[in-house]
Amino acid sequence: MRVIGTVGMPGSGKSEAATVAEDLGVPVVIMGDVIRQKCRDRGLDPAEHHGRIAQKLREENGPGAIAERSLPIIRDHLEDSDVVLVDGIRSGVEVEQFRAAFGDAFTLVEVYAPYETRRERIESRDRPGDADGESLAEREERERGFGMDEAVEAADVRIENTGTLEEFHERVEDLLTEADDEPAQAGVEES
Repeated sequence: MRVIGTVGMPGSGKSEAATVAEDLGVPVVIMGDVIRQKCRDRGLDPAEHHGRIAQKLREENGPGAIAERSLPIIRDHLEDSDVVLVDGIRSGVEVEQFRAAFGDAFTLVEVYAPYETRRERIESRDRPGDADGESLAEREERERGFGMDEAVEAADVRIENTGTLEEFHERVEDLLTEADDEPAQAGVEES
């Protein structure tokens, strides 16, 4: 059993890592889906209210609220799969919850790309929520407020996403398919 969590700033490539996992048949739990569902439950458009509801959930239920709601979903997937990818960890508290729940079977992966690269990616993609008027700097500030820097520092492995999309996909595939006791593959750095 392995649970691989991803952490990284907006536009770093976490969703691309999730796409690789899905292509390999690895279940993906997207923590943002918990927030999107809460938006819908409250009659709000997730594309417009995602950030605000994420903050509100954490205020109402503590900083680990999103991780706590994700744990049963992850456990359900582990009944049928040896590996699950958790997309979008945002805080050190969430990292602690996953480490407590899964112990050594949990690996936190930082997906890294420089600010300018991420800004260009976000400006060129057509994703709901990217064009809601919030700048990349504002998004980063909000996510840092959740404890993102602490989560990044806790990463076990770092994958740089600065080359081609194919190179990044290969690095993620290597990570997802390596045996538990193998060292990190080329392009994947142990933290």
